[in-house]
Amino acid sequence: MNTTSITTTTTLTAQPHAERSGGGSTTLSLHEGYFSRRNPFDWVFALVVASGFLYALARYGAFMDVYEKGILLAAIPAATAMGWFWRPLRLLMLLVAGFALLGIASYQGDLARADQVFWLKYFLSSQSAILWMSVLFFMSTIFYWLGMFSKGQSGTLESLGSRIAWVAVGMALTGTLVRWYESYLIGADVGHIPVSNLYEVFVLFCWMTAAFYLYFEAQYKTRALGAFVMLVVSAAVGFLLWYTVVREAHEIQPLVPALKSWWMKLHVPANFIGYGMFSLAAMVSLAYLIKQQAAETRWYRLTPLWLLGVVLCFVPIVFRQSPLQAGGSHYWVGYLLVSGLIAAGILLGRQRIAARLPSFEVLDDVMYKAIAVGFAFFTIATVLGALWAAEAWGGYWSWDPKETWALIVWLNYAAWLHMRLMKGLRGTVAAWWALTGLAVTSFAFLGVNMFLSGLHSYGTL
Repeated sequence: MNTTSITTTTTLTAQPHAERSGGGSTTLSLHEGYFSRRNPFDWVFALVVASGFLYALARYGAFMDVYEKGILLAAIPAATAMGWFWRPLRLLMLLVAGFALLGIASYQGDLARADQVFWLKYFLSSQSAILWMSVLFFMSTIFYWLGMFSKGQSGTLESLGSRIAWVAVGMALTGTLVRWYESYLIGADVGHIPVSNLYEVFVLFCWMTAAFYLYFEAQYKTRALGAFVMLVVSAAVGFLLWYTVVREAHEIQPLVPALKSWWMKLHVPANFIGYGMFSLAAMVSLAYLIKQQAAETRWYRLTPLWLLGVVLCFVPIVFRQSPLQAGGSHYWVGYLLVSGLIAAGILLGRQRIAARLPSFEVLDDVMYKAIAVGFAFFTIATVLGALWAAEAWGGYWSWDPKETWALIVWLNYAAWLHMRLMKGLRGTVAAWWALTGLAVTSFAFLGVNMFLSGLHSYGTL
């Protein structure tokens, strides 16, 4: 270490507090506390959050057991910390809370008012808000892709796609909170947090995946990845709309006995943070491979694009052969045509896309961080699921198909992270592995419900 570095280190360490000199310069302390860095707006936000949650506890505490009350109280510091950590969440939380309360108040205890009050009918009832979410996510995807191919206004179009995605996340959260209240209007024994069936968890998947992407977008200061990540969100929205039509899944149903547990409130959200982050990583890995092969002139060598085309064509075939194919054939033909256009557009515009994408280092880093966060939450969800199984079925593990495939997903990403951290896994192999992981995750999420049966059969298609 040279003399300059020693002097600098000694000078900084000797400053126990922040000081302001007469010339206006500021010397920051290395020992400055976390709370001392908070400004008045941070504390106002914390006060608003605490007041809101305590009001909810006072107003609806009679419907909660001791565990639910504990979760609600624990959510106060959690929501505050998230707002302090990522400031855009503050406005999102406040607006969602305001619109959700407006929707709840508009019901006046009568579910029939959903068709009588203008803003409930068209905006704030759960089904209306979720339909708005669906339209907005489609619009966001379109604007991201227009920005990808636009020469003069790409930044403006992608910025619009990003803003629309924020609104879509807000509508999804508003619809989820209002749906929670609507379930209690049907009956106190029916009321439950809306994460209990495929319809509800697809909404959860959509807004969680989009919200995490928006965080990465802000952190890395690039919107080019939105075109890819919003594809998987739009695909989920497409399934959600089809499932709503053929199964009328938006109707609120009473919980089956196995789901009447406070474990569900923890296990399911943690699980879908994992699913969302794994999907995000897979779409980033697809972008990585497209950027890598953009200069390839032999079209038959463009493996990731052909794989994308095969998958997009395979999905309609699978769902057309499902028990719910009645009334859905035309929908999946349309899905196939749109998917084909997307794959062809990426194939023809791959060089333009590659030029717009961030560097390989950024893509690799986003891929790694998404898998790391997803793996952490998926691990927590698996442990919580085992505890829930012990309470519901008398055993922590029963090798049910859903449990078995959850273990396969966990082992897949555990191996990916091990190779990354211990062996320096990077580049093409890491990207292909992450992309293949999406197929494994998708089967664990949907394939098990479609083709296998077991203790989790209440989630069947």
